[in-house]
Amino acid sequence: MAGHAAGAPYDRTVATCGIVDLPPSWIEQTRPGGVILATLGGWMYSSELARLTVHEDGTASGRFLGGQISFMLARPQQPPPLGTLPDLDQGNERQALLGADADADADALNDWNTRFVAQLAAPRTQRITLDRDGRTEHVLIDVNAGSWAALTETDGAWTVRQGGPDRIWDAIEDHVNRWREPGAPELDRFTVSGR
Repeated sequence: MAGHAAGAPYDRTVATCGIVDLPPSWIEQTRPGGVILATLGGWMYSSELARLTVHEDGTASGRFLGGQISFMLARPQQPPPLGTLPDLDQGNERQALLGADADADADALNDWNTRFVAQLAAPRTQRITLDRDGRTEHVLIDVNAGSWAALTETDGAWTVRQGGPDRIWDAIEDHVNRWREPGAPELDRFTVSGR
């Protein structure tokens, strides 16, 4: 993730692994006007290829190229081990909603683009599925923050229980609903920037 300062500055920096955070060293080692091509994603494993141009002020910006590109994450950016799960029967419970006309459930996260937008709301969150007490439970957990959300379906209605300092599902619902309001634009319309 440190790049290779001895050969800098580079005209092009191309990453053949996925990343969660754009390393500042890549921007520093790419000349102004140079291009960084990297697969950006999160720990819910939805990613996109980004093409960023480096600017004179030490920033980089660009767009996703689309196409649901995926690479194995770089080792330093792998998620932390889950460890012991929290007590998923605790926490605050409510109905899970992702908009009145949209899927209101954890299955919405099976959609690549929706999951990508969810990662923007909860970038350090991992997603697992458990079979517990005869039902499938979709669990989102931020190990470092100690926050979690567990979604379950009963007779077509979805509920969410959340615990920890952050309300993961609340943040995801807010982001996904705001993205869906203008018609869920494709990811290649998103802009990306780094410093």
